[in-house]
Amino acid sequence: MLRFMPVGDSMTIGSAGEHTWRYRMWQHLRATYGGPFKIVGPRETLYDKATETADSYEYADQDFPRAHLAGWGEGWHHLTPLIADTVRKSRADVLLVSLGLIDLGFYTNAAQTAENARAFIAEARSANARVAMVLLPVIPNARAETDAPFAREVALFNELLAKTVADLDEPGSPLLLASVPPSYDINHDTYDGTHPNASGEHKLAAAFAEAMHQAWDVGAPYEAETA
Repeated sequence: MLRFMPVGDSMTIGSAGEHTWRYRMWQHLRATYGGPFKIVGPRETLYDKATETADSYEYADQDFPRAHLAGWGEGWHHLTPLIADTVRKSRADVLLVSLGLIDLGFYTNAAQTAENARAFIAEARSANARVAMVLLPVIPNARAETDAPFAREVALFNELLAKTVADLDEPGSPLLLASVPPSYDINHDTYDGTHPNASGEHKLAAAFAEAMHQAWDVGAPYEAETA
């Protein structure tokens, strides 16, 4: 059985009332993956904006495996110390990782964020030497349109993340750099310039699905109709 674990920030945990891209990915895998699989992780909740706590179970569709390691306002900086123990306990085989925006926005510059990404990879491998990871570059949000230094940090980090994947990829524990969906538009695929709406959820799920299908022959090309 292949065990997938979504790892991410607010774009991954989602907020009350949403499906999340995690749901879209589960639907896609259920429709296209030819073997048994499981979604794993230590958390199940959404973020509740009304209470500003991650304690909501109000998914748009609750009938799916909701496990994840994601947090509103959390990044590489926060999840790197947790990943080894989480991989060990969940026995995760594939990590689907979308991190970096919150780091660059509040905690670390591009170089420091890239170092945390390297540490994250090392920690995950310390718990499972054969763990595979798909890493999504940071998608620039509305802030990047008005804050040029921030936009430069995002671009630099994405370059450093690509180098990290190239440097650390190995046959026994493959790393895969997903592509930012070419049609992703923060004016149409988010509800606030950062967080995905339904079309954005599909496009984020598709980014992971297409990468795995093309590189590892996992599943099939992503079709929104399957979700």
